[in-house]
Amino acid sequence: MKFLKKIPVLFSIFIFFTALSQPVFAQSLRFSVNQYVNAKGDTLLYRQLYPDYDTLRKYPLVIFLHGSGERGNDNEAQLKWGVMNFATDQAMIMHPAIVIAPQCPENMQWGNFSRGKGTQLTLQPVPTKPMELLMELIRQSIKNLPVDTNRIYITGLSMGGFGTYDAIERFPHLFAAAVPVCGGGDVSKAAVISRIPIWIFLGSEDAAVNPLYSLEMLQALTKAGAHPGFYTIS
Repeated sequence: MKFLKKIPVLFSIFIFFTALSQPVFAQSLRFSVNQYVNAKGDTLLYRQLYPDYDTLRKYPLVIFLHGSGERGNDNEAQLKWGVMNFATDQAMIMHPAIVIAPQCPENMQWGNFSRGKGTQLTLQPVPTKPMELLMELIRQSIKNLPVDTNRIYITGLSMGGFGTYDAIERFPHLFAAAVPVCGGGDVSKAAVISRIPIWIFLGSEDAAVNPLYSLEMLQALTKAGAHPGFYTIS
């Protein structure tokens, strides 16, 4: 039954990524402008989409991680690719969810991997500062917002795809499902995340991210007994 509860938002995320090239009529004003500041004064900028409030209902929480080209401090660029599809009238009616789109500062990353030979990645013990702040923000959201903790999802593209793997490999019990797009992770951690429903998106002619990152994660997950979805965009 828990897996069945995950299907609507997973489907919404699928529509979101397969509609990247389609016109989006939602307005960015539906995403409130926010910032998270921790006790040390570290700041993470983010935009948040909130559904029509129902005091008797808890909502899925979707985390969207942008790519490297949208880094900065304008708290706007992270809305450029895809995430606006969550803010259409149809999506908000059919799949209401709290959506958080943080912005990674310049010269920083979502994921913290060391690179070995070829496409080999090794997850480092300590997360990057943006990832650390994101996890703090998620915990704050769980405390202060009507979040269904059984339906916390994460997705991202390119740099955000690597960040998606970083997040689920570090916190496998937090996320109900993940949709990494053109990303990669530490294949030695595949068994740790094998219980998580994962839908892998791959650009077969991606000139920026080697498709082998996605393919090797697919193979490692399958070997670990997982059944990840796989979608190739040509």
